[in-house]
Amino acid sequence: MIEHKKEGDLHLVIMHSNSICSEWQDHMLNILDTIEGDCDQGAALVLTGVGKSFCNGLNLEKLMALPPEEHKPFGLKMNEIHSRLLVLPCPTVAAMNGHAFAAGAFLALSLDYRLMREDRGWFCISEVDVGVPIPAAMMQMLRGKLSPVTARDAILTGKRYTADEAIAAGIADGKASTDTLLDHAKQLGNDLSGKEPGIFKTLKQTWFGPMAEALISN
Repeated sequence: MIEHKKEGDLHLVIMHSNSICSEWQDHMLNILDTIEGDCDQGAALVLTGVGKSFCNGLNLEKLMALPPEEHKPFGLKMNEIHSRLLVLPCPTVAAMNGHAFAAGAFLALSLDYRLMREDRGWFCISEVDVGVPIPAAMMQMLRGKLSPVTARDAILTGKRYTADEAIAAGIADGKASTDTLLDHAKQLGNDLSGKEPGIFKTLKQTWFGPMAEALISN
């Protein structure tokens, strides 16, 4: 479901499932445990998907099949994943190989940098079109990650951003071809992994800490 391998100082995490379910959450939390324990000497994370999608959000079929008493724990785990990614004490890069919708878009925003495939794939906060409210803590994350105008338009219109549009809006930091996207993401991660780990951790915690705390306090 999620593959994790280490290449030098870089942790490469590949989501073979393009939607989020309880099993996906457990795999990701275990992977974060491993990465967090490896950041003291310098490390980086690159997160990517397979095929035409980076992550299409929650697996609604599996979510609806959960017993009612498991719905709240599911939401709490999702918040924990976003929170821990925000303050992960190493550089993090989303190599967006394809579409990122709803929770998948928020997953990409939880990382420090986003590189998109130049020829295919949308970034879309689609909740307005599927009738799903966005919790206040996730709204706070949007305020911290995007400009007010971009956040407004992304939330209220459900706009599907191409790579060029996402770069212009400040959502994505760059683009690359399908063949070179992962290499570009790895290069960015490796370049940043050379920063002094202690100060990098402190700066991320200071900047993103309030967003992360808001997610796990709700």
